[in-house]
Amino acid sequence: MTESLTIIYRDEHVVVVEKPSGLLSVPGRGPDMQDCIVNRLKAVIPDCLEQPSVHRLDMDTSGLLVLALTKEVHRNISIQFQNRTVEKKYYALLDGLVEQESGTIELPFRLDPDNRPYQVYDTVHGKMGTSHWRKVAIEDGKTRIDFKPITGRTHQLRLHASHEKGLGVPIIGDRLYGTGTVPGQLKLHAYFLSFDHPTTEKRLSFSSQCPF
Repeated sequence: MTESLTIIYRDEHVVVVEKPSGLLSVPGRGPDMQDCIVNRLKAVIPDCLEQPSVHRLDMDTSGLLVLALTKEVHRNISIQFQNRTVEKKYYALLDGLVEQESGTIELPFRLDPDNRPYQVYDTVHGKMGTSHWRKVAIEDGKTRIDFKPITGRTHQLRLHASHEKGLGVPIIGDRLYGTGTVPGQLKLHAYFLSFDHPTTEKRLSFSSQCPF
């Protein structure tokens, strides 16, 4: 794991990094799925926590991730995510026009076990995913959206963009819910992350320039 790791912030408790699109957050199964943010971090900080990841971004999603260096910090930040006090914002470029200006999307969905990792709309067995959104701009027939997810369901923003009960327009480059075919081309970027420092309790906020 000699590849680079873009570190935005680092102290003895936490590390905030910027994940490129096309890179896993955590190791997958098999020797060809070991290059990831966690293993790159371990190459830089060998004595860090064995499982430092407290949240993930999809492989094709880029942007900010916070990782914990100790068990106590991992528990603290995990609780912040559970209590929904961590603030996250994403930019997405959608493959078409969205007429509305802003709103809130609430959709129940679950994993399709016969078509992993695809998520399906399910009002009976699905878990609710909630996102606030606003339209930023129309760019050459595409719509730039600012998403603020309240929950953290798998593929939440990708589903909220593409599903007919959401915005009905998939994110450009989405290989599951849109027309994308190439890894690393998804136009979804976690550009803002804010949480309380686990020891000082000071609010930390980080921003990342959107690559598209």
